[in-house]
Amino acid sequence: MNRFKLSTAAIVFSFLLGCSSHDSPEPAPPRKTVFDPLTQDLDRARAAQQSVDQGAARERAAIDAEERGDKSP
Repeated sequence: MNRFKLSTAAIVFSFLLGCSSHDSPEPAPPRKTVFDPLTQDLDRARAAQQSVDQGAARERAAIDAEERGDKSP
């Protein structure tokens, strides 16, 4: 019976320690993973797409201005 009380007290004590609100250190930065090269490729592709979209918008604006008879921007 003493073992049961002791083990119950130990479990309760460990739960209380686990759930206590103590100051935890700041989380470490994420570690490098095998997916980092792939995410870097995706970031580069998004940047390239953004520059293509900006160029297309400039071209569209120039064409619209030319159709209206405005001077080139």
